[in-house]
Amino acid sequence: MLTGWRLALSKLFLIPQRYVMAIMALFAVANAYTMRVCLNLAITQMVKKTAAVEGEEHYDPYACPDKTITRNFTKSYSYYRADDTVYFEWSEATQGLILGSFYYGYVLTHLPGGMLAERFGGKWVLGLGLLSTAVCTIITPVTVKVGGATALFILRVIEGLGEGPTMPGLMAVLSRWAPKAERARFGAIVFGGAQIGNIAGSYFSGLVMHNGSWENVFYLFGGIGLLWFVLWTVLCYSTPNTHPFISDSEKKFLNENVDSLKHINAQKMDPIPWKALLRSVPLWALIIAGIGHDWGYFTMVTDLPKYMTDVLKFNIKSTGILSAIPYVAMWVSSFFFGLICDFCVKRGYHNIKNARKIYTSIAATGPGICIILASYSGCDTTLAVFWFVVAMSLMGAYYSGMKINPLDISPNYVGSTTAMVNGIAAISGIVSPYLIGLLTPDSTLAQWRVAFWVCLGVLVITNIVYVIFAQGEQQWWDDVKKHGYPKNWKHGPLALRSVDKEQANEEVKEKN
Repeated sequence: MLTGWRLALSKLFLIPQRYVMAIMALFAVANAYTMRVCLNLAITQMVKKTAAVEGEEHYDPYACPDKTITRNFTKSYSYYRADDTVYFEWSEATQGLILGSFYYGYVLTHLPGGMLAERFGGKWVLGLGLLSTAVCTIITPVTVKVGGATALFILRVIEGLGEGPTMPGLMAVLSRWAPKAERARFGAIVFGGAQIGNIAGSYFSGLVMHNGSWENVFYLFGGIGLLWFVLWTVLCYSTPNTHPFISDSEKKFLNENVDSLKHINAQKMDPIPWKALLRSVPLWALIIAGIGHDWGYFTMVTDLPKYMTDVLKFNIKSTGILSAIPYVAMWVSSFFFGLICDFCVKRGYHNIKNARKIYTSIAATGPGICIILASYSGCDTTLAVFWFVVAMSLMGAYYSGMKINPLDISPNYVGSTTAMVNGIAAISGIVSPYLIGLLTPDSTLAQWRVAFWVCLGVLVITNIVYVIFAQGEQQWWDDVKKHGYPKNWKHGPLALRSVDKEQANEEVKEKN
Protein backbone atom coordinates (compact mmCIF):
# COMPACT_ATOMS: atom_id res chain seq x y z
CA MET A 1 0.00 0.00 0.00
CA LEU A 2 1.05 3.54 -0.65
CA THR A 3 2.05 5.68 2.29
CA GLY A 4 -0.07 8.70 3.04
CA TRP A 5 2.12 11.26 1.30
CA ARG A 6 2.56 9.08 -1.75
CA LEU A 7 -1.18 8.59 -2.04
CA ALA A 8 -1.65 12.36 -1.77
CA LEU A 9 0.90 12.96 -4.52
CA SER A 10 -0.72 10.37 -6.78
CA LYS A 11 -4.02 12.24 -6.53
CA LEU A 12 -2.42 15.49 -7.69
CA PHE A 13 -2.06 14.07 -11.19
CA LEU A 14 -5.21 14.24 -13.30
CA ILE A 15 -3.82 11.80 -15.86
CA PRO A 16 -2.24 8.36 -15.33
CA GLN A 17 1.47 8.25 -14.56
CA ARG A 18 2.22 6.37 -17.78
CA TYR A 19 1.01 9.43 -19.68
CA VAL A 20 2.97 11.79 -17.42
CA MET A 21 5.99 9.72 -18.39
CA ALA A 22 4.95 9.82 -22.08
CA ILE A 23 4.64 13.62 -22.01
CA MET A 24 8.03 14.04 -20.33
CA ALA A 25 9.50 11.58 -22.84
CA LEU A 26 7.95 13.68 -25.61
CA PHE A 27 9.81 16.73 -24.27
CA ALA A 28 12.95 14.62 -23.94
CA VAL A 29 12.84 13.81 -27.65
CA ALA A 30 11.95 17.44 -28.43
CA ASN A 31 14.95 18.71 -26.47
CA ALA A 32 17.22 16.13 -28.07
CA TYR A 33 16.19 17.29 -31.54
CA THR A 34 16.32 21.04 -30.87
CA MET A 35 19.86 20.73 -29.52
CA ARG A 36 20.82 18.37 -32.32
CA VAL A 37 19.43 20.40 -35.22
CA CYS A 38 19.72 24.03 -34.10
CA LEU A 39 23.10 24.12 -35.86
CA ASN A 40 21.38 23.26 -39.17
CA LEU A 41 19.70 26.67 -39.29
CA ALA A 42 22.39 28.57 -37.39
CA ILE A 43 25.07 27.56 -39.89
CA THR A 44 23.22 29.45 -42.64
CA GLN A 45 24.04 32.63 -40.69
CA MET A 46 27.45 31.59 -39.38
CA VAL A 47 28.87 31.28 -42.89
CA LYS A 48 29.63 34.36 -44.97
CA LYS A 49 27.78 34.39 -48.28
CA THR A 50 28.93 35.75 -51.62
CA ALA A 51 26.88 36.16 -54.75
CA ALA A 52 28.03 34.66 -58.04
CA VAL A 53 27.89 36.71 -61.21
CA GLU A 54 27.62 35.71 -64.84
CA GLY A 55 30.90 34.41 -66.23
CA GLU A 56 32.01 32.71 -63.01
CA GLU A 57 32.44 28.94 -63.02
CA HIS A 58 29.63 28.29 -60.52
CA TYR A 59 27.14 30.81 -61.87
CA ASP A 60 23.61 29.37 -62.05
CA PRO A 61 21.43 30.98 -64.75
CA TYR A 62 18.33 29.33 -63.21
CA ALA A 63 18.98 30.62 -59.69
CA CYS A 64 16.09 32.13 -57.80
CA PRO A 65 16.36 35.91 -57.43
CA ASP A 66 18.02 37.26 -54.29
CA LYS A 67 18.46 40.94 -53.53
CA THR A 68 19.93 40.54 -50.07
CA ILE A 69 23.47 39.33 -50.91
CA THR A 70 26.17 41.52 -52.37
CA ARG A 71 29.33 40.36 -54.03
CA ASN A 72 32.30 40.09 -51.66
CA PHE A 73 35.88 39.10 -52.47
CA THR A 74 37.13 38.84 -48.86
CA LYS A 75 39.14 35.64 -48.30
CA SER A 76 39.75 35.80 -44.56
CA TYR A 77 38.99 32.86 -42.22
CA SER A 78 36.30 34.86 -40.44
CA TYR A 79 35.35 38.44 -39.94
CA TYR A 80 33.40 40.64 -37.53
CA ARG A 81 30.39 42.72 -38.42
CA ALA A 82 29.74 46.00 -36.72
CA ASP A 83 27.70 44.25 -34.02
CA ASP A 84 30.63 41.84 -33.34
CA THR A 85 28.87 38.82 -34.86
CA VAL A 86 31.43 36.32 -36.20
CA TYR A 87 31.13 34.83 -39.69
CA PHE A 88 33.18 31.99 -41.19
CA GLU A 89 34.24 30.97 -44.67
CA TRP A 90 33.43 27.27 -44.96
CA SER A 91 32.86 25.40 -48.23
CA GLU A 92 29.71 23.36 -48.82
CA ALA A 93 31.69 20.16 -48.24
CA THR A 94 33.07 21.51 -44.95
CA GLN A 95 29.58 22.50 -43.84
CA GLY A 96 28.32 19.02 -44.71
CA LEU A 97 31.13 17.46 -42.67
CA ILE A 98 30.30 19.67 -39.68
CA LEU A 99 26.57 18.94 -39.93
CA GLY A 100 27.28 15.21 -39.97
CA SER A 101 29.89 15.26 -37.19
CA PHE A 102 27.28 14.78 -34.45
CA TYR A 103 26.54 11.29 -35.75
CA TYR A 104 30.15 10.10 -35.51
CA GLY A 105 29.75 10.09 -31.74
CA TYR A 106 26.06 9.24 -31.82
CA VAL A 107 26.69 5.90 -33.53
CA LEU A 108 29.36 4.78 -31.07
CA THR A 109 27.39 4.99 -27.81
CA HIS A 110 24.11 3.40 -28.88
CA LEU A 111 24.99 -0.17 -27.92
CA PRO A 112 26.64 0.72 -24.58
CA GLY A 113 23.62 2.91 -23.83
CA GLY A 114 21.19 0.09 -24.57
CA MET A 115 23.07 -2.33 -22.35
CA LEU A 116 23.23 0.18 -19.50
CA ALA A 117 19.51 0.94 -19.84
CA GLU A 118 18.57 -2.74 -19.61
CA ARG A 119 20.85 -3.29 -16.62
CA PHE A 120 20.20 -0.12 -14.59
CA GLY A 121 16.99 1.29 -16.06
CA GLY A 122 16.39 3.93 -18.70
CA LYS A 123 15.75 6.96 -16.48
CA TRP A 124 19.36 7.95 -15.81
CA VAL A 125 20.72 6.77 -19.15
CA LEU A 126 18.28 9.10 -20.90
CA GLY A 127 18.54 11.92 -18.36
CA LEU A 128 22.32 12.12 -18.09
CA GLY A 129 22.71 11.76 -21.84
CA LEU A 130 20.55 14.80 -22.49
CA LEU A 131 22.25 16.73 -19.69
CA SER A 132 25.61 16.30 -21.42
CA THR A 133 24.06 17.41 -24.71
CA ALA A 134 22.68 20.55 -23.05
CA VAL A 135 26.10 21.48 -21.66
CA CYS A 136 27.76 20.99 -25.07
CA THR A 137 25.08 23.12 -26.73
CA ILE A 138 25.60 26.01 -24.32
CA ILE A 139 29.37 26.11 -24.89
CA THR A 140 29.11 25.87 -28.71
CA PRO A 141 29.56 29.63 -29.45
CA VAL A 142 32.70 29.93 -27.33
CA THR A 143 34.13 26.73 -28.81
CA VAL A 144 33.67 27.69 -32.46
CA LYS A 145 35.03 31.21 -31.92
CA VAL A 146 38.17 29.83 -30.30
CA GLY A 147 38.84 26.84 -32.53
CA GLY A 148 36.83 27.34 -35.72
CA ALA A 149 35.57 24.41 -37.80
CA THR A 150 37.90 21.86 -36.20
CA ALA A 151 36.80 22.67 -32.65
CA LEU A 152 33.14 22.70 -33.68
CA PHE A 153 33.55 19.29 -35.34
CA ILE A 154 35.10 17.82 -32.18
CA LEU A 155 32.44 19.35 -29.90
CA ARG A 156 29.64 17.97 -32.08
CA VAL A 157 31.22 14.51 -31.94
CA ILE A 158 31.29 14.77 -28.12
CA GLU A 159 27.69 15.95 -28.14
CA GLY A 160 26.77 12.90 -30.22
CA LEU A 161 28.56 10.62 -27.75
CA GLY A 162 26.34 12.01 -24.99
CA GLU A 163 23.09 11.79 -26.92
CA GLY A 164 23.75 8.32 -28.37
CA PRO A 165 22.42 6.42 -25.32
CA THR A 166 19.24 8.52 -25.05
CA MET A 167 17.07 6.67 -27.57
CA PRO A 168 17.92 3.17 -26.24
CA GLY A 169 17.29 4.55 -22.75
CA LEU A 170 13.95 5.96 -23.87
CA MET A 171 12.89 2.69 -25.50
CA ALA A 172 13.86 0.79 -22.34
CA VAL A 173 11.57 3.09 -20.34
CA LEU A 174 8.73 2.73 -22.86
CA SER A 175 9.01 -1.06 -22.82
CA ARG A 176 8.16 -0.95 -19.09
CA TRP A 177 5.35 1.61 -19.37
CA ALA A 178 3.52 1.06 -22.68
CA PRO A 179 0.77 -1.62 -22.76
CA LYS A 180 0.65 -3.54 -26.03
CA ALA A 181 -2.75 -2.12 -27.02
CA GLU A 182 -1.46 1.46 -26.56
CA ARG A 183 1.92 1.19 -28.29
CA ALA A 184 1.04 3.03 -31.50
CA ARG A 185 -0.52 5.80 -29.40
CA PHE A 186 2.57 5.98 -27.19
CA GLY A 187 4.76 6.03 -30.26
CA ALA A 188 2.81 8.93 -31.74
CA ILE A 189 2.98 10.90 -28.47
CA VAL A 190 6.62 10.28 -27.61
CA PHE A 191 8.23 10.31 -31.04
CA GLY A 192 6.09 13.28 -32.03
CA GLY A 193 8.53 15.11 -29.79
CA ALA A 194 10.98 14.96 -32.68
CA GLN A 195 8.63 17.18 -34.65
CA ILE A 196 8.10 19.55 -31.73
CA GLY A 197 11.88 19.79 -31.50
CA ASN A 198 12.21 20.48 -35.20
CA ILE A 199 9.34 23.00 -35.11
CA ALA A 200 10.76 24.85 -32.11
CA GLY A 201 14.31 24.55 -33.38
CA SER A 202 13.44 25.98 -36.78
CA TYR A 203 10.93 28.63 -35.74
CA PHE A 204 12.71 30.03 -32.69
CA SER A 205 16.14 29.81 -34.31
CA GLY A 206 14.89 31.92 -37.20
CA LEU A 207 13.22 34.35 -34.82
CA VAL A 208 16.26 34.66 -32.54
CA MET A 209 18.69 35.17 -35.42
CA HIS A 210 16.40 37.64 -37.17
CA ASN A 211 16.47 39.85 -34.08
CA GLY A 212 19.96 39.01 -32.82
CA SER A 213 23.04 36.85 -33.18
CA TRP A 214 23.35 33.13 -34.03
CA GLU A 215 25.09 32.55 -30.67
CA ASN A 216 21.79 33.07 -28.80
CA VAL A 217 20.27 29.99 -30.45
CA PHE A 218 22.65 27.69 -28.56
CA TYR A 219 22.17 29.48 -25.24
CA LEU A 220 18.37 29.21 -25.58
CA PHE A 221 18.09 25.51 -26.36
CA GLY A 222 20.90 24.44 -24.04
CA GLY A 223 19.17 26.24 -21.16
CA ILE A 224 15.84 24.54 -21.92
CA GLY A 225 17.66 21.20 -21.88
CA LEU A 226 18.93 21.88 -18.36
CA LEU A 227 15.41 22.73 -17.17
CA TRP A 228 14.01 19.51 -18.65
CA PHE A 229 16.64 17.45 -16.80
CA VAL A 230 15.49 18.82 -13.44
CA LEU A 231 11.83 17.99 -14.13
CA TRP A 232 12.66 14.53 -15.50
CA THR A 233 14.67 13.70 -12.36
CA VAL A 234 11.72 14.53 -10.12
CA LEU A 235 8.76 13.19 -12.11
CA CYS A 236 9.87 10.05 -13.97
CA TYR A 237 11.11 6.56 -13.07
CA SER A 238 12.38 3.55 -14.99
CA THR A 239 9.49 1.21 -14.10
CA PRO A 240 6.02 1.51 -12.53
CA ASN A 241 7.18 -0.64 -9.63
CA THR A 242 9.91 1.86 -8.65
CA HIS A 243 7.61 4.90 -9.02
CA PRO A 244 6.97 6.40 -5.55
CA PHE A 245 3.54 7.92 -6.17
CA ILE A 246 1.81 5.87 -8.86
CA SER A 247 -1.67 4.67 -7.92
CA ASP A 248 -2.22 1.02 -6.96
CA SER A 249 -4.78 0.55 -9.72
CA GLU A 250 -2.47 1.81 -12.47
CA LYS A 251 0.46 -0.23 -11.15
CA LYS A 252 -1.71 -3.35 -11.17
CA PHE A 253 -2.94 -2.58 -14.71
CA LEU A 254 0.59 -2.15 -16.05
CA ASN A 255 1.93 -5.27 -14.36
CA GLU A 256 -0.87 -7.26 -15.97
CA ASN A 257 -0.60 -5.72 -19.45
CA VAL A 258 3.09 -4.98 -20.09
CA ASP A 259 4.93 -8.12 -21.19
CA SER A 260 8.40 -6.99 -20.15
CA LEU A 261 7.17 -6.28 -16.61
CA LYS A 262 5.84 -9.83 -16.40
CA HIS A 263 9.25 -11.08 -17.49
CA ILE A 264 11.33 -9.10 -15.01
CA ASN A 265 8.83 -9.81 -12.22
CA ALA A 266 9.01 -13.57 -12.87
CA GLN A 267 12.75 -14.05 -13.18
CA LYS A 268 16.13 -12.43 -13.54
CA MET A 269 16.93 -11.19 -17.05
CA ASP A 270 19.14 -13.48 -19.11
CA PRO A 271 22.22 -12.06 -20.85
CA ILE A 272 21.60 -10.22 -24.11
CA PRO A 273 21.33 -12.95 -26.81
CA TRP A 274 23.87 -11.44 -29.20
CA LYS A 275 24.30 -14.65 -31.19
CA ALA A 276 20.61 -14.63 -32.07
CA LEU A 277 20.34 -10.86 -32.53
CA LEU A 278 23.12 -10.83 -35.11
CA ARG A 279 21.40 -13.67 -37.01
CA SER A 280 17.87 -12.27 -36.82
CA VAL A 281 16.51 -11.49 -40.30
CA PRO A 282 13.56 -9.38 -39.00
CA LEU A 283 15.96 -7.29 -36.93
CA TRP A 284 18.25 -6.67 -39.91
CA ALA A 285 15.22 -5.78 -42.03
CA LEU A 286 14.35 -3.21 -39.36
CA ILE A 287 17.90 -1.87 -39.40
CA ILE A 288 17.80 -1.47 -43.18
CA ALA A 289 14.45 0.32 -42.94
CA GLY A 290 16.02 2.56 -40.31
CA ILE A 291 18.83 3.46 -42.70
CA GLY A 292 16.25 4.52 -45.30
CA HIS A 293 14.19 6.47 -42.79
CA ASP A 294 17.21 8.30 -41.41
CA TRP A 295 18.50 9.11 -44.89
CA GLY A 296 15.21 10.76 -45.84
CA TYR A 297 14.73 12.35 -42.45
CA PHE A 298 18.25 13.78 -42.20
CA THR A 299 18.01 15.06 -45.76
CA MET A 300 14.95 17.04 -44.68
CA VAL A 301 16.06 18.05 -41.19
CA THR A 302 19.70 18.82 -41.91
CA ASP A 303 19.53 20.26 -45.40
CA LEU A 304 16.05 21.76 -45.81
CA PRO A 305 17.11 25.06 -44.16
CA LYS A 306 20.11 25.24 -46.52
CA TYR A 307 17.89 24.51 -49.53
CA MET A 308 15.43 27.23 -48.52
CA THR A 309 18.21 29.75 -47.87
CA ASP A 310 20.60 28.93 -50.73
CA VAL A 311 18.19 27.89 -53.51
CA LEU A 312 14.80 29.43 -52.74
CA LYS A 313 16.50 32.50 -51.24
CA PHE A 314 14.28 32.96 -48.19
CA ASN A 315 15.57 35.32 -45.49
CA ILE A 316 16.44 33.74 -42.15
CA LYS A 317 13.13 34.59 -40.44
CA SER A 318 11.13 33.14 -43.32
CA THR A 319 13.41 30.10 -43.44
CA GLY A 320 12.80 29.45 -39.75
CA ILE A 321 9.04 29.69 -40.09
CA LEU A 322 8.76 27.77 -43.35
CA SER A 323 11.18 25.07 -42.17
CA ALA A 324 8.92 24.55 -39.15
CA ILE A 325 5.68 24.07 -41.11
CA PRO A 326 6.54 20.58 -42.49
CA TYR A 327 7.29 19.35 -38.97
CA VAL A 328 3.97 20.68 -37.68
CA ALA A 329 2.33 18.61 -40.42
CA MET A 330 4.38 15.53 -39.49
CA TRP A 331 3.51 15.88 -35.81
CA VAL A 332 -0.22 16.13 -36.49
CA SER A 333 -0.19 13.29 -39.02
CA SER A 334 1.72 11.00 -36.62
CA PHE A 335 -1.24 11.12 -34.21
CA PHE A 336 -3.66 10.48 -37.06
CA PHE A 337 -1.71 7.45 -38.29
CA GLY A 338 -1.30 6.18 -34.72
CA LEU A 339 -5.05 6.28 -34.02
CA ILE A 340 -5.88 4.65 -37.35
CA CYS A 341 -3.30 1.93 -36.77
CA ASP A 342 -4.56 1.08 -33.26
CA PHE A 343 -8.16 1.11 -34.50
CA CYS A 344 -7.44 -1.25 -37.42
CA VAL A 345 -5.42 -3.66 -35.28
CA LYS A 346 -8.11 -3.73 -32.58
CA ARG A 347 -10.85 -4.37 -35.18
CA GLY A 348 -8.79 -7.07 -36.89
CA TYR A 349 -8.54 -5.28 -40.24
CA HIS A 350 -4.85 -6.12 -40.29
CA ASN A 351 -2.37 -7.65 -37.86
CA ILE A 352 0.58 -5.88 -36.27
CA LYS A 353 3.10 -7.18 -38.81
CA ASN A 354 1.11 -5.86 -41.76
CA ALA A 355 0.47 -2.59 -39.92
CA ARG A 356 4.20 -1.99 -39.55
CA LYS A 357 4.75 -2.75 -43.25
CA ILE A 358 1.86 -0.59 -44.47
CA TYR A 359 2.78 2.51 -42.50
CA THR A 360 6.50 2.16 -43.16
CA SER A 361 5.77 1.97 -46.90
CA ILE A 362 3.62 5.11 -46.74
CA ALA A 363 6.36 6.92 -44.83
CA ALA A 364 9.13 5.88 -47.23
CA THR A 365 7.77 6.14 -50.77
CA GLY A 366 5.47 9.12 -50.25
CA PRO A 367 8.08 11.61 -48.96
CA GLY A 368 10.64 10.45 -51.54
CA ILE A 369 8.27 11.28 -54.40
CA CYS A 370 7.22 14.58 -52.82
CA ILE A 371 10.75 15.97 -52.45
CA ILE A 372 11.38 15.19 -56.12
CA LEU A 373 8.25 17.14 -57.02
CA ALA A 374 9.45 19.98 -54.77
CA SER A 375 12.76 20.16 -56.60
CA TYR A 376 10.96 20.39 -59.95
CA SER A 377 8.81 23.25 -58.67
CA GLY A 378 11.71 25.55 -59.49
CA CYS A 379 11.44 28.96 -57.89
CA ASP A 380 7.71 28.60 -57.22
CA THR A 381 8.28 28.81 -53.48
CA THR A 382 4.63 28.22 -52.57
CA LEU A 383 4.49 24.96 -54.52
CA ALA A 384 7.89 23.82 -53.22
CA VAL A 385 6.88 24.39 -49.60
CA PHE A 386 3.58 22.59 -50.28
CA TRP A 387 5.40 19.44 -51.44
CA PHE A 388 7.77 19.57 -48.45
CA VAL A 389 4.74 19.78 -46.14
CA VAL A 390 3.08 16.78 -47.82
CA ALA A 391 6.37 14.85 -47.65
CA MET A 392 6.72 15.34 -43.91
CA SER A 393 3.02 14.62 -43.34
CA LEU A 394 3.43 11.21 -44.92
CA MET A 395 6.66 10.62 -42.98
CA GLY A 396 4.57 10.79 -39.81
CA ALA A 397 3.44 7.22 -40.58
CA TYR A 398 6.89 5.97 -39.53
CA TYR A 399 5.91 6.20 -35.87
CA SER A 400 3.21 3.60 -36.36
CA GLY A 401 5.54 1.57 -38.57
CA MET A 402 9.19 0.70 -38.12
CA LYS A 403 9.91 3.18 -35.31
CA ILE A 404 7.73 1.23 -32.87
CA ASN A 405 8.62 -2.21 -34.29
CA PRO A 406 11.43 -2.94 -31.76
CA LEU A 407 8.78 -3.07 -29.02
CA ASP A 408 6.96 -5.76 -31.03
CA ILE A 409 9.83 -8.10 -31.78
CA SER A 410 11.84 -7.66 -28.59
CA PRO A 411 10.07 -6.15 -25.56
CA ASN A 412 12.65 -7.65 -23.16
CA TYR A 413 15.78 -6.47 -24.98
CA VAL A 414 14.37 -3.37 -26.61
CA GLY A 415 17.27 -1.23 -25.39
CA SER A 416 19.81 -3.34 -27.26
CA THR A 417 17.69 -3.84 -30.38
CA THR A 418 16.92 -0.13 -30.56
CA ALA A 419 20.61 0.59 -30.10
CA MET A 420 21.44 -1.64 -33.06
CA VAL A 421 18.72 -0.11 -35.24
CA ASN A 422 19.37 3.53 -34.38
CA GLY A 423 23.12 3.17 -34.10
CA ILE A 424 23.62 1.58 -37.51
CA ALA A 425 20.90 3.67 -39.17
CA ALA A 426 22.50 6.87 -37.85
CA ILE A 427 25.36 6.27 -40.27
CA SER A 428 22.97 7.98 -42.69
CA GLY A 429 23.42 11.11 -40.60
CA ILE A 430 27.16 10.96 -41.31
CA VAL A 431 26.94 10.10 -44.99
CA SER A 432 23.93 12.08 -46.26
CA PRO A 433 24.97 15.65 -45.23
CA TYR A 434 28.50 15.15 -46.50
CA LEU A 435 27.31 13.54 -49.75
CA ILE A 436 24.82 16.35 -50.29
CA GLY A 437 27.65 18.82 -49.71
CA LEU A 438 29.66 17.04 -52.41
CA LEU A 439 26.69 16.85 -54.79
CA THR A 440 25.83 20.54 -54.30
CA PRO A 441 29.19 22.37 -54.31
CA ASP A 442 27.57 25.47 -55.81
CA SER A 443 24.14 24.87 -54.24
CA THR A 444 22.32 25.13 -57.59
CA LEU A 445 18.83 23.85 -58.25
CA ALA A 446 20.07 21.19 -60.68
CA GLN A 447 22.60 19.89 -58.14
CA TRP A 448 19.95 19.64 -55.43
CA ARG A 449 17.70 17.61 -57.75
CA VAL A 450 20.41 14.97 -58.03
CA ALA A 451 20.66 14.83 -54.23
CA PHE A 452 16.89 14.37 -53.93
CA TRP A 453 16.87 11.58 -56.53
CA VAL A 454 19.52 9.75 -54.51
CA CYS A 455 17.32 10.15 -51.43
CA LEU A 456 14.30 8.64 -53.24
CA GLY A 457 16.38 5.65 -54.37
CA VAL A 458 17.58 4.92 -50.83
CA LEU A 459 14.05 5.19 -49.41
CA VAL A 460 12.48 2.84 -51.98
CA ILE A 461 15.18 0.14 -51.87
CA THR A 462 15.33 -0.04 -48.07
CA ASN A 463 11.53 -0.16 -47.85
CA ILE A 464 11.35 -3.13 -50.24
CA VAL A 465 13.72 -5.09 -47.99
CA TYR A 466 11.61 -4.26 -44.92
CA VAL A 467 8.33 -5.27 -46.56
CA ILE A 468 9.77 -8.66 -47.50
CA PHE A 469 11.38 -9.60 -44.17
CA ALA A 470 9.71 -7.60 -41.34
CA GLN A 471 7.86 -9.29 -38.47
CA GLY A 472 5.40 -7.95 -35.89
CA GLU A 473 5.50 -10.51 -33.07
CA GLN A 474 7.95 -11.26 -30.28
CA GLN A 475 10.91 -13.22 -31.65
CA TRP A 476 11.91 -16.53 -30.11
CA TRP A 477 15.27 -15.24 -28.89
CA ASP A 478 13.60 -12.51 -26.82
CA ASP A 479 12.21 -15.18 -24.45
CA VAL A 480 13.68 -18.63 -25.06
CA LYS A 481 11.84 -20.12 -22.09
CA LYS A 482 8.53 -19.09 -23.63
CA HIS A 483 9.17 -19.86 -27.31
CA GLY A 484 11.95 -22.46 -27.32
CA TYR A 485 14.63 -22.74 -30.01
CA PRO A 486 14.04 -23.06 -33.76
CA LYS A 487 14.78 -26.49 -35.23
CA ASN A 488 17.79 -25.28 -37.19
CA TRP A 489 19.51 -23.49 -34.29
CA LYS A 490 23.09 -24.79 -33.96
CA HIS A 491 24.81 -22.03 -32.02
CA GLY A 492 24.46 -23.11 -28.40
CA PRO A 493 22.08 -22.06 -25.59
CA LEU A 494 21.11 -18.42 -25.08
CA ALA A 495 19.36 -18.49 -21.70
CA LEU A 496 21.45 -18.25 -18.54
CA ARG A 497 19.70 -21.17 -16.86
CA SER A 498 19.13 -23.36 -19.93
CA VAL A 499 21.33 -26.46 -19.87
CA ASP A 500 20.76 -26.97 -23.58
CA LYS A 501 18.22 -26.17 -26.24
CA GLU A 502 16.46 -29.55 -25.89
CA GLN A 503 15.69 -28.74 -22.25
CA ALA A 504 14.33 -25.31 -23.21
CA ASN A 505 12.15 -26.87 -25.91
CA GLU A 506 10.84 -29.45 -23.44
CA GLU A 507 9.90 -26.63 -21.04
CA VAL A 508 7.95 -24.94 -23.82
CA LYS A 509 6.09 -28.19 -24.59
CA GLU A 510 5.18 -28.61 -20.91
CA LYS A 511 3.78 -25.06 -20.71
CA ASN A 512 1.71 -25.63 -23.83
